[in-house]
Amino acid sequence: MTHRLILRIHIDPTLGLGHLARALAIHEEWKALGGQVTLAVSGDERARQVGRGINILQTSGLPNQIIDLGEDSLAPLGKGIQGEVVLFDQWTSSREQIKEAAPLKIALMEDDGDAYEESDLLFQPYLEGIVWPDHPIRMKEGVKLKPHEDIRGKCHVLCGASYIVASPIVRTLRPKRQPDQPLNAQKILVTFGGSDASGLAQKAFNILKNLQQEGRWRGSAVILAPRGIQGDLFPGCTVHASVTQLSEKIPQYDVLWCAGGVTLIDALCLGVPVVAWGQNERQVQGLTELGQHGACFGLGEGPSADSRTVEDALEHWLGPEGQESRQEQVVAGMSLIDGLGATRVAKELWKLAEK
Repeated sequence: MTHRLILRIHIDPTLGLGHLARALAIHEEWKALGGQVTLAVSGDERARQVGRGINILQTSGLPNQIIDLGEDSLAPLGKGIQGEVVLFDQWTSSREQIKEAAPLKIALMEDDGDAYEESDLLFQPYLEGIVWPDHPIRMKEGVKLKPHEDIRGKCHVLCGASYIVASPIVRTLRPKRQPDQPLNAQKILVTFGGSDASGLAQKAFNILKNLQQEGRWRGSAVILAPRGIQGDLFPGCTVHASVTQLSEKIPQYDVLWCAGGVTLIDALCLGVPVVAWGQNERQVQGLTELGQHGACFGLGEGPSADSRTVEDALEHWLGPEGQESRQEQVVAGMSLIDGLGATRVAKELWKLAEK
């Protein structure tokens, strides 16, 4: 029996395109199970493009059925939409929005509000679920739960890195062994998302230019800057507004400098060390968790970061003194992210559809 999944996402400068990338990864896995997908999208002009069937990520294909819900992230799905399960992936779904989706079965992705009270399933792909305790089974409200599980009222909660969704291509590109880090990291890829609303590409460019001019780093950088770069490029620096198939290009570089999002996840899965700026408080929290597990080098919140402090930190991390740290990050990152998150999410949604 086939099932139809509705993927409800929102695109704006704050959320970027990561939720679209995650939706397309889940879409591929749902199709592999024999299901059909409807993509319901709201947001800025990029959402209008997706609504017209334009694949602005130019990665895996869009679903055949796409519904443009306009600009409002809280816009209802509408009564005519067909399906058994809807996954809301937009951080801030409302209880009213969830109620209006009845009688569909409701799942949420990475949602911190109170919408779970009206939902059946909540994915919280954070890191608190990765440590297996001494007693792996616990009881809560008469229900047996594994470490990555919880219940909140009627809502079943699945936590941990196992549900972090990477791009489909990284499973093919993932090396069979952990790559060795060079003594000096010389090839850097810099990207802060499809919109870079905070202008972090310019800030990163200025920092790398200063490091090179002061003789504190020698290397090359490809910087993806959708808003462009002001100033003369330093030797070895190339700037693009965007590139296609970004995840496929990550292994060509020694390190990645990015924000929190799907690109970071893909790099960890591929064994490429990451230095990261958070674009907001939520991303900073996620980067802190990754740093505590040794998986990335977090530099705090990018817009407020002190450039000189970042220069000093990068000089050490990119050079011979940072080789051991970068290698440890490769090991930790590949251990955390195995590339199967979308598969696990799709299977759990399929179970929900069959209830």
